[in-house]
Amino acid sequence: MSEEYRVITDQLQFPEGPIAMPDGSIILVEIARGTLSRVSESEDISVIAELGGGPNGAAIGPDGHCYVCNNGGFNWVERPGRLFPGSQADDYSGGRIERVNLETGESEVLIREVDGEPLRGPNDIVFDRTGGFWFTDHGKDRGRERDRTGVFYASADLADVREVIFPLEAPNGIGLSPDETELYVAETPTGRLWGFPLESPGVINGPRKDRPDGGRVIHGRMGYFMFDSLAVDSEGGVAVATLIDGGITTLSPHGHDPKFVSLPDRITTNICFGGENLATAYITMSSTGQLISMPWDVPGHPLNFLNTR
Repeated sequence: MSEEYRVITDQLQFPEGPIAMPDGSIILVEIARGTLSRVSESEDISVIAELGGGPNGAAIGPDGHCYVCNNGGFNWVERPGRLFPGSQADDYSGGRIERVNLETGESEVLIREVDGEPLRGPNDIVFDRTGGFWFTDHGKDRGRERDRTGVFYASADLADVREVIFPLEAPNGIGLSPDETELYVAETPTGRLWGFPLESPGVINGPRKDRPDGGRVIHGRMGYFMFDSLAVDSEGGVAVATLIDGGITTLSPHGHDPKFVSLPDRITTNICFGGENLATAYITMSSTGQLISMPWDVPGHPLNFLNTR
């Protein structure tokens, strides 16, 4: 696969959570700006909603609205030409799941706590075909302490919202296999991708050696790196944005060797698929404020409730 890419824009403020829309635009969050934004086909940037805090992962729901994981905000570290998230913001506004009307820009908070436990730093989200959604809570760093967090499921009507997997080490990216029989969760500091067998929507099935919540480690690659968000391709491969060495790692739940595409930003955070036949990867290189596109050797798997071109 060619590693040549096109820079769509380099004017974003720590972009993540890209969604390739049917009209050719890309909806994404700008974490440092506190917004849900749109990058048009003509490369113009417009703000859909001012959310504050730290809008992170995003996905289109069955109602056509955009659901956003808000991590509550970071303190930011600036270096020449680059921006990095740090510890919990001094003005931390709490973790939450928000819903944004894409036509009006109006937003509402849907979830702030689960079973009396406040959300700390919701990070990424994926909808299943029933309209329910999974999301990760990455937690927050506060000097010498860090939150212990997990993975949650919310039914389509929000009548059932629960923590399904606990604990994981800073869970980040989340996705579903094409047949929705397995849930994938990337841990950031360990550089591991977990696969959890699903018995039914929102229900994990199967024992796990160290904890009774099911799961297996997907065969990975050697080296020092961390994992961020992910997307699933049409062959069931899991493309995981990779930090430290910067790029996209594609891991195979079927046991094939991993592949790695190197990119010049050590903080390459997210990937989604769009364009004709979902054969284009859209990738956020966040510390440099870039959204890029590049042809991908395996088309993406279509997301539920998102009609792409």
